[in-house]
Amino acid sequence: MDIQIIPAGGNLPIDRAIALSMTIKSFKGRRDVEVHLFRHAWDPEEEEAMDWDRLLSAPDMSEAEEAAGSRRVVLEALTVEERDSIVGYLKEHYAGRLSSITSAPIPFPVPVGLMALSDMSEGKTVGFIHFERIPHFNLGIALRGFYDLGQHPPMVETEASSS
Repeated sequence: MDIQIIPAGGNLPIDRAIALSMTIKSFKGRRDVEVHLFRHAWDPEEEEAMDWDRLLSAPDMSEAEEAAGSRRVVLEALTVEERDSIVGYLKEHYAGRLSSITSAPIPFPVPVGLMALSDMSEGKTVGFIHFERIPHFNLGIALRGFYDLGQHPPMVETEASSS
C-alpha cells in the first residue's frame, strides 16, 4: 500500500486543514475506487470560533449563503492528529484492501461557492461509507467516506460493453 502524506508548503492558518483519501482495490464491483474521507459532524461552537474572513477567499462574503458550503469544506477537514489516527486505523484493519492513502492540506483561502461532501446526496453510483457503523471503529471522529462508483471501471466487463 502506498501512503503519500503531502506536507503543507508553509504555515496553515488553522489546524483543521487536512484532506484525506484512500483507494480501495475492489469495492461494490468496481476497481480502484477513490474514497474521500471527511468529518460529517462537528460542534457548532467550533464553527462559531473560526475566523471565516481570514479563511475564505471572499472575506466580505463569509456570512453569505453562498459561503455555507465552503465553510463546511473547512469543517469537514481533519487535523494532523486525526489524519494520523485514521491512517493508523486503515493500515491496521484494511492494508490488504487498499492500494493507497493520500493526504494533503486544503488550499487557503478557500474559494466561496464550493459544495461540501456532507451536502452530497446518495444515489445510484454515489454513496458514503459510514464508519460509525463499523464495530471496531472507535477513534471518536465523526468520519464518513464519499465515493462515486461511476468514476471507476467495473471489475468484470459485460458482453454489451465489450461488443
